[in-house]
Amino acid sequence: MACVKEDREYVLNLYNRLPLSIDHGKGMYLYDEDGREYLDFYSGIAVNTLGHQHPRIMEAMKEQLASFTHLSNYFCAPSQVKLARLLVQNSFAGKVFFANSGTEANEAMLKLARKYGQGISEKKTRFVSLERGFHGRTFGGMSLTGNDSYKVQFGPTMEGITHIPLNDVDALKKAVDENTCGIIFEIIQGEGGLKGVSEEFMEAVKETARKFKALILVDEVQTGLMRTGKLFAHEYFDITPDAMTLAKGLGGGLPIGAMLVHERLENVLQPGDHGSTFGGNPVAAAAGSALMEVILQEDFRERVEKSSLYLLEKLNYLKEKYPLIITDIRGRGLMIGLEVGAYAERIRNDALKKNLLLNVTGKTVLRLLPALIVEEKDIDLFGEIMDDVLSAM
Repeated sequence: MACVKEDREYVLNLYNRLPLSIDHGKGMYLYDEDGREYLDFYSGIAVNTLGHQHPRIMEAMKEQLASFTHLSNYFCAPSQVKLARLLVQNSFAGKVFFANSGTEANEAMLKLARKYGQGISEKKTRFVSLERGFHGRTFGGMSLTGNDSYKVQFGPTMEGITHIPLNDVDALKKAVDENTCGIIFEIIQGEGGLKGVSEEFMEAVKETARKFKALILVDEVQTGLMRTGKLFAHEYFDITPDAMTLAKGLGGGLPIGAMLVHERLENVLQPGDHGSTFGGNPVAAAAGSALMEVILQEDFRERVEKSSLYLLEKLNYLKEKYPLIITDIRGRGLMIGLEVGAYAERIRNDALKKNLLLNVTGKTVLRLLPALIVEEKDIDLFGEIMDDVLSAM
């Protein structure tokens, strides 16, 4: 546990670390320095989309490392261009901007919307966002975030943002006006308890955005890239974003973020308006291209659907068996939340003792984010451990 000890000594203590010193990962599993095996239902909080050390991603990174690790924005990088092409060809977008993370991609989206608004009226600067939504920890992203626990300790945040309750159509219609430049939201709130937008709310977003010429800005940092069973979660609805952000799983484990922009807006930001020194790093982009090629295969989508249905079957069995503990199951695909109330921390800790890694969000929700390569045998093991943990309560 030398790593854990020295981490406390030298690294700024901003995270609630688990008492584990990880030696390596392989597929669905992490291994500590003593060789113990842990079933990983964090997957790096939706980052390790294809699990640990996926051969296609490892090969792509090694090939890129043999050429160069970084150029600068004065040069184009083939791996970055390839990833951009794959994203454009498989989405609504006309162009892509690369950043280093989800919150940086959201900052770019803020600037896009603000400049778009300025082209209509100098007063068109306001945003509407959702309560309990999460959009990052930079000041812009934090200001958009609808949870005071992430921001009150830092003083005043960015002005001009109205937060409304999730799926409250009346509140949406009252909040959006001619001075609104963007409506930003997650399809499923990753930090907000895995609650999702409704069909009625999405229709209202379309209507109000069209009426007041506001941009529809979708944060798919956590929901994107087949996490919910479709390439992008907004595809469950009849809606086309004006801009969308991706990150987390996009780099196959390496840091990268992206803002995808509809072709009608691709000339809003001009050279010099925005940039990023490391955005779209060539190695991360190579890993991202490899990831895209894997998840775009039709049989991969079918495997994800099969796995998600099998996991849901296990969860429904557990909910029926322990109705006083598991009170709700929500989410889509392999992005699932279990509402367990005050039991959340205890379940996570007891599961850890049985070599199952579970994440808690919103204090009362177990957030299940297994890698998309999860198989029935892994889900069976998850079910067995959860049954043991819950029965002991």
